[in-house]
Amino acid sequence: MPATFPNLFSPLTIRGREIRNRILSTGHQTWLAKGNVPGDDLIAYHEARARGGAGLIVNESARFHASTLGEAPELVILSDDAIPHYARLAAAVQRHGARIFGQLSHSGRVSRRMTDGMRGVVYAPSSVPENRFHTVPREMPTEMVAEIIEAAAQGARRYAEGGYDGVELMASHGLLFAQFLNPASNRREDIYGGSAENRLRPLKEALIGARKAVGDGVVLGLRISADEDDVGGLDQSTVIGICRQLAEEGLVDYINTTMGTMAALGGSIHVVPPMEIDTAYVAPRAAAIRAAVKVPVFVAGRINRPQIAEAVLAAGQADMCGMTRALIVDPDMPRKAMGGRADEIRACIGCNQACIGHFHAGNPISCIQNPVTGRERRFDPLPATPRARRVVVAGGGPGGMKAAVTAAEMGHQVLLAEAAPQLGGQALLAQMLPDRAEFGGLITNLQTELSLRQVEVRLNAPVDPAFLRASGAEAVILATGSAPVPAEVEGDGHLLEATEVLAGAANPGGRVVVADWRCDWIGPGIALLLAQKGHQVRLAVNGICAGQNLQQYVRDHWAGKLHKAGIEVIPYARLFGLDTDTAYFTHAASGAPIVLEGVDTIVRVAGNAPSNALEGQVHDLGLPFITVGDCTMARSAEEAIHDGYVATRRFLSDLTCARKDA
Repeated sequence: MPATFPNLFSPLTIRGREIRNRILSTGHQTWLAKGNVPGDDLIAYHEARARGGAGLIVNESARFHASTLGEAPELVILSDDAIPHYARLAAAVQRHGARIFGQLSHSGRVSRRMTDGMRGVVYAPSSVPENRFHTVPREMPTEMVAEIIEAAAQGARRYAEGGYDGVELMASHGLLFAQFLNPASNRREDIYGGSAENRLRPLKEALIGARKAVGDGVVLGLRISADEDDVGGLDQSTVIGICRQLAEEGLVDYINTTMGTMAALGGSIHVVPPMEIDTAYVAPRAAAIRAAVKVPVFVAGRINRPQIAEAVLAAGQADMCGMTRALIVDPDMPRKAMGGRADEIRACIGCNQACIGHFHAGNPISCIQNPVTGRERRFDPLPATPRARRVVVAGGGPGGMKAAVTAAEMGHQVLLAEAAPQLGGQALLAQMLPDRAEFGGLITNLQTELSLRQVEVRLNAPVDPAFLRASGAEAVILATGSAPVPAEVEGDGHLLEATEVLAGAANPGGRVVVADWRCDWIGPGIALLLAQKGHQVRLAVNGICAGQNLQQYVRDHWAGKLHKAGIEVIPYARLFGLDTDTAYFTHAASGAPIVLEGVDTIVRVAGNAPSNALEGQVHDLGLPFITVGDCTMARSAEEAIHDGYVATRRFLSDLTCARKDA
């Protein structure tokens, strides 16, 4: 094992099954299922992480009872017909030396249960309203609870017959078994409610049934929130007591800890904690559970680098570390760390944009930094070029950097020219927003890749026709970015652009209105930044709420931050005009005026238009070229990096084919 990470790469044996290291990919939704069972895309996704050296993979939760089914493309394990499909996934993971556990889940009241555009009947322990989907569920009859317990056992059996190494029941995040455990959501008067022992009965009987169904050789574990972090949610002391009892009775072989609840807007942030949350923040709570039980304890929650995982393990806070997003962004992270190449790891920045963000948008999983994630079958390894060409990339933002890396990886001689003094483009500004510094890791990761591939980088080097002629360019990739759309605002007052404020190029007055057209990170971030500096701030958004276009967990988290900071949010506000002390908006739905008085400065958070003046000049030179990122159309870093990878490989491959044909 490597001296740098001795704990991380030590094996762990549970019920006779040796796991080669302490790196865990926790169960997480991918939307890659085919017909509600593992298909080729899901298998390729998990196989990539097993090949990359992960010790243990827990596939996403499978629904084991019909009462929790909807129309979503999630895994289902209701019948024995599913076993061969799960067996294919298990074999694909195991042939690379990793172990695989199957996860079983029932959402209970935390669901809309949509089918054919309509809500279905949602069942839960009691008819207690849920605060995220605004569901008031139907109480399960006693017979139905017994049926669900038996269904969990049968789901476990199917995993075992599919060759899985273990099975994990979910009582985390406010889902069904957690609802039974909690007196706030379990108000039953039968044998499954009332006393603490009765509330534990469904989970306990499900574990007993699962053990009987899978036999002695299969690992059986529990995922549970160490603290649900919600009013009326399960707290840490209650959870410790539950874990202690289950472990003492020999019902679980390990406990997999997390935080939060899906049943509340605030507690949901812990499901996939973003960059604003401290790294390894759940580890102290996992340590408290570990001190109370004699079975291994796993922990997840912002453990995005092997150095962090090693520290958690060395401190005795847990026995295995969930590093799910670290594996999403870089499936080869374990092998790089084990091989002494930790500085080559592409680190997760906790943006949540293409992992959980794609899930909530109904799209398959990916990663803004790694376009191959979730598309493993779509993208073969980059083709090596038969003849290296001189490729000039104009612009060193995320799209241009990724394009340069891709071209170099294909074997071309690449020059990356950036007009500014440093690489990064608009990501340099994004990292200056409050609690967003980690976004700069995207730049650091790409700079590392440029260095590894020996890309020539020139700073303070604006590209023009003379530059291209002098450079000997044979192909050009334009990544010249974008700029704010010019303001069309009536009146005369103090109007600044958000970019000016972030760059420190302008000083707002004491009373500021942030006019947010984008409804993404920037408006709330600018508002909070100015409030922290002592300005009186109001946030007027041209949408239904602040952060309308953000992933919902992050949006709700930021809504809480704005509220705590005392920042008034005015929705449906479209900027119209300003004068010396008043801002004028129109209501985006009614058209009625919104007048905000006592204003010194308006900070405009505008959309961007492509900066593509160079495009025509390159065309006139007769050089083959493409555009990537914002100079095609201003979007986010995800699209820029996707362009830099996908468009570049297609462009250079097509160019090679065209030259062959010629």
